[in-house]
Amino acid sequence: MLSQLSSGTMRSLPGFLLVFGCATFYLYALSTKLRPGSGQEAERSLVFPSDLEELRELADFLQHYKREHQTYVMVLFCSAYLYKQSFAIPGSSFLNLLGGALFGPWLGLFLCCTLTSIGATFCYLLSHAFGKKMVLMYFPDKVSTLQNKVEENRSSLFFFLLFLRLFPMTPNWFLNLTSPILNIPVEQFFFSVLIGLLPYNFICVQTGSILSQVKSLDDMFSSGTIFKLLAIALTALVPGAIVKRFTHQNLEQKQDLFLNGKKSL
Repeated sequence: MLSQLSSGTMRSLPGFLLVFGCATFYLYALSTKLRPGSGQEAERSLVFPSDLEELRELADFLQHYKREHQTYVMVLFCSAYLYKQSFAIPGSSFLNLLGGALFGPWLGLFLCCTLTSIGATFCYLLSHAFGKKMVLMYFPDKVSTLQNKVEENRSSLFFFLLFLRLFPMTPNWFLNLTSPILNIPVEQFFFSVLIGLLPYNFICVQTGSILSQVKSLDDMFSSGTIFKLLAIALTALVPGAIVKRFTHQNLEQKQDLFLNGKKSL
């Protein structure tokens, strides 16, 4: 069994590396060779931010650059976001914050939710095409545990997927990789990501839009900023409460059916 998985992994690895290499080359060319403009602006290196200071510097640069090259900044942001999501690379939260800073709270939220769903679906498709054997080879126990949970909730699969996204007991990247192995339909997968990660994206994007306006500590603790943060927190709780209520009702229905079945026997 292990030898079959190993040989299958070796066959799928070149295909994955080819896709990854092409995507990396495109993103590198877009951020360097294909960047419009000249002078110091064109010479600045663009890298994924790894902390808040780098994020703030990148946001300041791109906000200034966007005044003359709005389409380019939009294409670059979308390409970078899809790259991270498609290849399950950590750090999308920084891009959510950057989206809020660059495009504002509502356009930023729309972009991040859409890109999260499309990128996660690309990850799903890549796993389906190249990664099934690798995932089974390196995470057999985790896949088996998740498989059992999915089968137990197959009758209400979409709401179970929403629950996993809203209350991530399983990391999102792992759920993206294993979903084709668990026979989760791609349509349910897409919309569960779109709706389930909405509160998380909402918080990140709104925080990014607020941080882009903060110039001092007084601004951070102003009544307007505090009100916005409270509204964000309350809004993020609504989808989770709905799913939690539905899940509880579904469990009660299953228990009633089980008890009635026993009585009839």
